[in-house]
Amino acid sequence: MNSDRSEKKNEVSLFRLYLLRGLYLFVVVGLALVQWPEVIDKILHPAKSWDLMDGVVSCMLTSFSVLCLLGLRYPLQMIPVLLWEVVWKTLWLLIVALPLWTAGHMDDSTMSTVISCLLVVIFPFIIPWRYVFVNYVKKQGARWR
Repeated sequence: MNSDRSEKKNEVSLFRLYLLRGLYLFVVVGLALVQWPEVIDKILHPAKSWDLMDGVVSCMLTSFSVLCLLGLRYPLQMIPVLLWEVVWKTLWLLIVALPLWTAGHMDDSTMSTVISCLLVVIFPFIIPWRYVFVNYVKKQGARWR
């Protein structure tokens, strides 16, 4: 009986699952509109090459959108992808953008990236943190041997 109560307490509501799916859909649609046309163009016209970092960023964003597609079907299992997004964008904003901004050295290109990264502020309101804590922090890890 007690384990039933604790499982019920740690269960994610249907509303929160729909919020997660909405977040995954937001990412998929946004990146499909912004990123996928460029990637498809590079696939269809391989003679057009990317700069190294542009290629890395484009491939990472495209793979993120593909993983978010999986999140539509498996919203809880794909939470680590959302956590990765929150962590890297938060780090970039704190370590790269904030010092530039406070020193008055923010250029238009960096500001554009800041605006894109600030969309991550909605993620913490949608991620079911109790589920994350129970399943990724408190839960015993897989054995090593």
